[in-house]
Amino acid sequence: MKKTLIVATSRLIKLVANITKVISYPFHWVLPKKRFTLPEQAAPLLKGGKPSPIPRIVWQTNFTNRVTLPVYLNYLFNRIMAPGFEYRFMITEARRKFIAEHYPEILPHYERLQIGAAQADLWRLLVLHKFGGVYLDIDAHQIWPLSCIVGTEREELYVTTRKGELSNYFIASAADNPNLARLIERVVENIQENKLTNVFDITGPGVFIEQLDLNAVDTVSYRYAVNQGSFTNEHFQYVDKPAGKWTREQKITSVLRNITSSKRGS
Repeated sequence: MKKTLIVATSRLIKLVANITKVISYPFHWVLPKKRFTLPEQAAPLLKGGKPSPIPRIVWQTNFTNRVTLPVYLNYLFNRIMAPGFEYRFMITEARRKFIAEHYPEILPHYERLQIGAAQADLWRLLVLHKFGGVYLDIDAHQIWPLSCIVGTEREELYVTTRKGELSNYFIASAADNPNLARLIERVVENIQENKLTNVFDITGPGVFIEQLDLNAVDTVSYRYAVNQGSFTNEHFQYVDKPAGKWTREQKITSVLRNITSSKRGS
């Protein structure tokens, strides 16, 4: 019964979200330069709530904090769906600063990543390992209250896709999670070995699929937790980034810069 209700709610959210997305086209046609600012940090909308191994923090990142209307509406909706959660956001420069401060030994490997999405993949693992919380992609939105999805007993939660595979656009974890440590180690090894050519396999969901046992970790289907792309799309996300989405960018830019050029640029 509950799953049926969640699916029905998801469909309603998707309908409303798509309407706002359609409206955003004429909005940005009239106001092509209009952007909205995502805050670096925002306090919970509601205080209190039961303590949980997974800290009540939502983490997001993007190449810029100045976003189009659809991305901003996506952010506002997530805030409404997670009223008891603090919000924290980092742009590219802030991600590097965080890693330099807390994981200096990983920074040289991080700096070999030339594509922002790959950098964000590694950063999300590190920030959750350090502080814990819930990571959401900038185009991801909850379809059920986040506190209900995460619960008060879990120490980690991963999302599965339509294919039943693990993904990384939603990750919930307590700090110092050994599974996250394994994922971080594997990403660093992929960077050092430099044998793979795709963001998906080097830093992304491919690492989760390879390293984590679906039967040994706590998972939730995207159908009952979080969706992507209802409020926004590639056009609205990357209108200020000529290189576009990582799937396009990696066709013309190597995911990893070689060690020689990395040292030269440092």
